[in-house]
Amino acid sequence: MKKELKIYLASPRGFCAGVKRAIEIVEKSISKFGAPVYVRHEIVHNKQVVEELKEKGAIFVNEISEIVDVSRPVIFSAHGVPKSVPKEAKLKNLSFVDATCPLVSKVHRESEQLNKNGFEILLIGHKNHPEVIGTMGQLPKGSIKLIETKKDVDLLKENDFKKPLAYITQTTLSVDDTAEIIEALKNKFPKIKGPIKEDICYATTNRQSAVKEIASKCDIFFVVGSRNSSNSVRLVEVAKKAGCNNSQLMHSEKKIPFNEIENSETIGISSGASAPEKLVQNLLDNLRKDRKVSIEEVIVAEEKVVFKLPKELN
Repeated sequence: MKKELKIYLASPRGFCAGVKRAIEIVEKSISKFGAPVYVRHEIVHNKQVVEELKEKGAIFVNEISEIVDVSRPVIFSAHGVPKSVPKEAKLKNLSFVDATCPLVSKVHRESEQLNKNGFEILLIGHKNHPEVIGTMGQLPKGSIKLIETKKDVDLLKENDFKKPLAYITQTTLSVDDTAEIIEALKNKFPKIKGPIKEDICYATTNRQSAVKEIASKCDIFFVVGSRNSSNSVRLVEVAKKAGCNNSQLMHSEKKIPFNEIENSETIGISSGASAPEKLVQNLLDNLRKDRKVSIEEVIVAEEKVVFKLPKELN
């Protein structure tokens, strides 16, 4: 007789509108221009997605300089690119399609507007993340200062800044951690200007809310997603903070910890915004082998956002 296992399934989970759009841009580019098409960086942070697109005819490169056949188009990833990248593509006469998520592009436009209006800019985000590199690369070097933690805020001094101050954020941060950093900034610089509408995207916020709703009821919490996916890693942190100490990232190399599951009665599952739903279903199928599984889907929001494709593909 199989032992019962209760699973709380977080919803929304998985692909967001920006990720769906980016994958569709690669697929449509292959069908419009033929294979191969080049993609600069992982189009989204998921190994499975990247492998499937390779099979369809995408060649992934780290830099424009690696492109061998300049007659083929190149696609820029959903995370956004510094201004220098399209510039380099134009110099090489490469045609390109920009798959930057529209919500990341919004942050790029904010930074340019603030700079134009004479503000000094602080960017809350994670060093070396492609989105942060892209956002900082919208303006001349030194125009944007990166803030990663509350400690970084403590180190800032009022007389470091000659102009009025503004902040922007990466779109895939922990909502709560970012709120703490923003509060610290406002306490220190009461006149600091923030975005009209917050920069953390709707999908990040919804996925974190769903995890918070169920984490405290779970013996284990699994987040399906890649190690280099910022929003997936944040979901693991959110689950721990919300009351499930044993929260784990289920990335492509990780084996399912059946020995831990054996002693569990309740498991929570979510997935990052670049993780395909079939990976969640595979995990559920594996859990059903040994246990009598009952699933409760906990829905905190309905997502109806759809982004238009770039005009080159219409």
